[in-house]
Amino acid sequence: MAAKLSRLRKALLSEYLVLYLCIVYFVGFMFINPIFATGDNLFNIFTSMLPLLVIAVGQTVVLITGGIDLSVTSIVALCSIVGGSLITSDGGALSGSPLATPLAIMITILLAAVIGWFNGFAVTQIKMPPFIVTLTLMMILSGIAIWYTRSLPVYNLPKSFTMLGKGSFYSIPNAAFIVGGAMLVIHFMLSKTLFGSWIYAIGRNAKTSEISGIQVNKMIIFVYVLSAICGAIGAILLTGRLETGSPVMAKGMFLDVVGAAVIGGTSLFGGKGKVLWTLFGVLFITLIDNSLNLMGFSYFTIMMIKGAIILGAALVDSLRGKLSAA
Repeated sequence: MAAKLSRLRKALLSEYLVLYLCIVYFVGFMFINPIFATGDNLFNIFTSMLPLLVIAVGQTVVLITGGIDLSVTSIVALCSIVGGSLITSDGGALSGSPLATPLAIMITILLAAVIGWFNGFAVTQIKMPPFIVTLTLMMILSGIAIWYTRSLPVYNLPKSFTMLGKGSFYSIPNAAFIVGGAMLVIHFMLSKTLFGSWIYAIGRNAKTSEISGIQVNKMIIFVYVLSAICGAIGAILLTGRLETGSPVMAKGMFLDVVGAAVIGGTSLFGGKGKVLWTLFGVLFITLIDNSLNLMGFSYFTIMMIKGAIILGAALVDSLRGKLSAA
């Protein structure tokens, strides 16, 4: 009995637990529905997880500090319609310019950075709880996005922009290079730099970190800016893939964003998380989505199932903390 409990404890504490679950789930479901393991479907799984992955990685960094960014999906929607409206051939301000796409990308990322800065400023200087700040801003940004376009999507985007989300280079999606680059940069920052060690230290104990000389407020502002920029990148990829800017882009995705990070092993209590873990969490969420869609489940049923899985992951996170302390 003691040996079984020891193996269970080791499995729960393993950073590869979710990867093992992905493998088991994949192998099990391929026998239920053979379409699941076809080349076309695997490619669809890979491409559909990329925008979610970059957004979830940004959220992971915020969660490590003990915060949360509820506004990120509204940032995605706002960036989608702002970027799209600048370059649409239907009267976009930058339409026809040879620099339309790079300028639209720069403006989109700058807009996201300003929003992220506001989130961080409100948390650190006004001392508002991250949940309240980002929830309020989520509603405001969503309202602005819908008002700005009168609930209408933005069509007729240039190919130079849409190829970022749906183009490929030697059969590898362009989005994979963009997301892979962002992941490598953030992974390097968290694991190899002083910035990264400060981010983890703040998540473990912000007051102690401040006493030890870490500029806590600046670091917290930085992680919210980073999360917002990741949201902007996700918006660019989603808009390009769909060839449409939408004021409701990423609606309902927040459950996946936070859920992927938590399922992967990032703690909701701060101080723990890795880019690799979030990759595993995003893969698991995408496998669940794809397989249930193949089975013909409704959107609401899928949301209920994913909600239950994320709740289970949060309970496992709490249990992991107790086991680590034991």
